[in-house]
Amino acid sequence: MFCCLKGCLNGFNLTPTVPIRIKENPVQLDTLHMGHEVVVVKGGQRVCGSGCTLGNAPLVQNKAYFEVKLQQSGVWAVGLATRDTDLNKVHGGVDKESWCLNSDGTVRHGNEELYHLSPAPRDSPTAELLVATDVPPPAPAPEPRDDANPFAVMPVEGDTIGLAYDHVELNFFVNGKNMEIPVRNIRGTIYPALYVDDGAILDIILDNFLYPPPTGYEKIMVEQSLL
Repeated sequence: MFCCLKGCLNGFNLTPTVPIRIKENPVQLDTLHMGHEVVVVKGGQRVCGSGCTLGNAPLVQNKAYFEVKLQQSGVWAVGLATRDTDLNKVHGGVDKESWCLNSDGTVRHGNEELYHLSPAPRDSPTAELLVATDVPPPAPAPEPRDDANPFAVMPVEGDTIGLAYDHVELNFFVNGKNMEIPVRNIRGTIYPALYVDDGAILDIILDNFLYPPPTGYEKIMVEQSLL
């Protein structure tokens, strides 16, 4: 845990010498909804430790977009979840309250694999296309799988994962490129969900994106009633 915290706090000064400015964007990671061994720093923008943390604002607008920077590899997952998900889990999509892309190459919901991507070789750049293999589920899949991209880039350390949600489907992007592994049938009031373990460090990017959002998508907006 100490090694994780050292990396997590890298560049973070506990005694800043300049005045702290109030952030214009009130959306951040929610320290009231995170696992017991999760650490959130950098003004609610970075997560490390072990477990899951949610965003503090639900995705209620028609088209919402955010990014996650994979600062340090390890066990991780990114996606969406309701507040009923188990925040002490280190893998996403293992319950019916979360829909996530995992570092092992699986996209999961309800502990079922919706897609399974070939893991990125350690010595391969992410620009290389990796073949995605469909894993037949033990029961009929909850959504169509024939539209899966036969070539997909699995994120590795240093990559930026984009997530775009329009209340019909959730799409994942790697460095601005659509992975074309849509997740549908998402229900409930959902929030950004970031999972970490084994030294992984994730930064959530909620504005000033590194890559342009898809057409019509915007940063997560906070309902006036929540302000």
